[in-house]
Amino acid sequence: MLNMDFSHRVVIETSAQQWLPSPAAGVWRRPLEREAKEKGHTSSIVKYEPNSAFATHSHPLGEEIFVLEGVFSDEEGDYPAGTYIRNPPGSMHAPFSQQGCTIFVKLNQFHPRDKEKVRVDSNCAPWLPGMGGLTVMPLHSFEHEHVALVKWPKGERFQPHKHFGGEEILVLSGEFKDEFGAYPAGSWLRSPHMSQHFPYVEQETIIWVKTGHLPVE
Repeated sequence: MLNMDFSHRVVIETSAQQWLPSPAAGVWRRPLEREAKEKGHTSSIVKYEPNSAFATHSHPLGEEIFVLEGVFSDEEGDYPAGTYIRNPPGSMHAPFSQQGCTIFVKLNQFHPRDKEKVRVDSNCAPWLPGMGGLTVMPLHSFEHEHVALVKWPKGERFQPHKHFGGEEILVLSGEFKDEFGAYPAGSWLRSPHMSQHFPYVEQETIIWVKTGHLPVE
């Protein structure tokens, strides 16, 4: 098990992690949280070398992906950097990459009723007005869970707030900050239910953020 105590705050600067081999040749991983060796709740940064592939596999409780670099592919199509993907519980595929890619992937974390299949190309989806100077690109919502990209303009400060059901962030560009530290691009943060912080930025910053999905006990 790795980082499976959801009552604790976790911060990982993923660019400083070593790449570890996966069961597939040419596919490498930086683990963030893991319930078991090759099954269960898992979040990782995954790198496909050019012309590498992963064997056909199923997603008992779904798969969520954000393509960070290159082009990720499967039987249904090609997904360039900036694509958000949700494959629902019970789905399966055989992913590969011809030119190579890096993805953020979360496995087996869906509610069984969350059956929506999602494909969003953030390169062409609209940004919507958010609170203050923020702009938001909604990616998915189910009950209390919400996933979005959030763009912070230079110098933006948000109000102190709590996270019902927790908050998870991957910093895509720029540098995200709060009273606890500074988090450059590639940083992954997971904050527990009812945690609180006062976030801000000093340069334009884009984050992938999910809220409301962690245990509330």
